Amino acid sequence: MSDPVTVHEIPAAGSAEVFVLHNGYVGLDGDDERVSGTVTLIVDAGSVIIVDPGMVASREALLAALESRDQRPADVTDVVFSHHHPDHTVNAALFPAARIHDHWAIYQGDRWVARDADGAMLGPSTRLLRTPGHTAEDISTVASTPDGVYVCTHAWWSAAGPVEDPLGTDQAALAASRDLLLSFADVIIPGHGAPFQPRKCA
Repeated sequence: MSDPVTVHEIPAAGSAEVFVLHNGYVGLDGDDERVSGTVTLIVDAGSVIIVDPGMVASREALLAALESRDQRPADVTDVVFSHHHPDHTVNAALFPAARIHDHWAIYQGDRWVARDADGAMLGPSTRLLRTPGHTAEDISTVASTPDGVYVCTHAWWSAAGPVEDPLGTDQAALAASRDLLLSFADVIIPGHGAPFQPRKCA
């Protein structure tokens, strides 16, 4: 069984800014072998965070989207892997100065610093939460912005579902993770799709 989802106090508003650099997908133009994760930029005080720098059709387009937000690859301070599937991780090296965060450690250079991600703060208004279900190790990135709370997560593939994760390792844990996130999220940024407002989709 997965570890239980931990409840944290999530501020309804904060200092973070959130920008989706690339909307992910599964299957594109009738080609089921095309898969891409959603890539998100969070700027929170001195932290410049990239969530899930995974498979994209064009690295150049991804970096151009970053630069359109007045950030360069070298400016990125932190990279978050929601989980260790390659469609969410393979482009981490585009950000050479960044610390990399997963569910149990921080990696930088040759240093592997063990820590539980649950509740870890990446900025004054940005934290990580354990949200198992898709995998036992999944984490979500929660950013409180002036416009509400944004959550980058693979608890949903997209706004359209599916209701049950076809690759999920623990459907009961996934349901608990979704319930937790829905208790405070104003915007969900899913693993393979555009952002959506869960209250409008309910």
